[in-house]
Amino acid sequence: MSLQFDLDILLDRLPTENEHVQFSLIEKTIEQKVKLLILRDLLNLDWQIKIGKKKMEVFPPDFYDKDTIRKAMGRKREEIIYANRKWIDKNIEFARKNLANGYDVLTSKIEPTFEVCETRKQHSLFRMYRYYWSSPYSDYVGRRIKLLIRDRALPNKPVIGIAALGSPIIHIPERDEYIGWNKGTRTKNLIYTMDAFVIGALPPYNYLLGGKLISYLLVSNEVRKIYREKYKDKETIIDKRIANSLVGIFTTSLYGKSSQYNRLKFKDALLYQEIGHTKGYGTLHISEETIQEMVVLLKSKNIDVNHRFGDGPSWVMRVIRTAGDILGFDSDYLLQHSFKRSIYFVPLANNSREVLNDETKKPKYYNYTKKELIEHWKQRWLENRKKNFDIITRVLNFTPNDFVI
Repeated sequence: MSLQFDLDILLDRLPTENEHVQFSLIEKTIEQKVKLLILRDLLNLDWQIKIGKKKMEVFPPDFYDKDTIRKAMGRKREEIIYANRKWIDKNIEFARKNLANGYDVLTSKIEPTFEVCETRKQHSLFRMYRYYWSSPYSDYVGRRIKLLIRDRALPNKPVIGIAALGSPIIHIPERDEYIGWNKGTRTKNLIYTMDAFVIGALPPYNYLLGGKLISYLLVSNEVRKIYREKYKDKETIIDKRIANSLVGIFTTSLYGKSSQYNRLKFKDALLYQEIGHTKGYGTLHISEETIQEMVVLLKSKNIDVNHRFGDGPSWVMRVIRTAGDILGFDSDYLLQHSFKRSIYFVPLANNSREVLNDETKKPKYYNYTKKELIEHWKQRWLENRKKNFDIITRVLNFTPNDFVI
């Protein structure tokens, strides 16, 4: 399969295969402009070119290396940061005040505590730290729990890292096959799972494998309690069950296998179980400029493109799909950027899959206390990290003023 572009919208002359394509957006119709922007975005990601008499075909490479994926994410991230630069500059000092000095961290006993984001300041702090990640900022629709993880062993309780759980994506074939879901059981029981769409540590804790610490903490009894309290009064639409039981968490890696989740064991149990790979659908390969021009195209056709805060990737995918249909592209192919990610399942009960398949109603939860998980992380990962001279130097050299976005 491929995407086809008319050669007459290109500038000056026909390109040879794999040559840099030159074009101009001046005096183009909105349809032509969007097509050219899509073409530019895809060629920036090394899509291959095949020239015909009147059309040019482009198709993705068989494999993307990590550098290409990082480049795509970096471009998208910079677009988002640029659009939010005034807000970032206004709030950066507040974020720095909530970080630790490296020297203090090395002397800290590191006692993580959860802080659920509820106030505007908490959400602003989470938002600021989320911009720090190499992956572009996005949000989830529906249920969301955002967490700041602080170190209460230090006087100012600096932030170790952040985590966020959100409503799962409706249909992921590899995930559904692993759980054993058909459309009916998935629709009924998806509500007992969440997607972990943010898991990570901030400097200087990230140098000490704080990301693994946050990953451990998400499987704790305390997180299930936070979930239960937040949704204690919520009922499922289908059969009016109380939807406050969390029996499993899904997450994905950024670059194939994840060094953060691999080999993450506790009491001989593998906490993050790799269950498959995504097919590479998403919006990462389409730039913000292109998406905004797609919105202009849709509005010119009197198509409703209202964007509510929090709509996130689902709204963007609708825009790309609708614009692709108008332009005569195969929208499924257009949305397939081919960045395959590992899918991980985190069972919180030893009968999680049976509960999610209606084979039993009562989860048999693992008893993973926060205290035990923290101690395990310290012994398994932190102690060795503190023996590494280069790592200790990086930690000692960090001050909150070094935090920039």
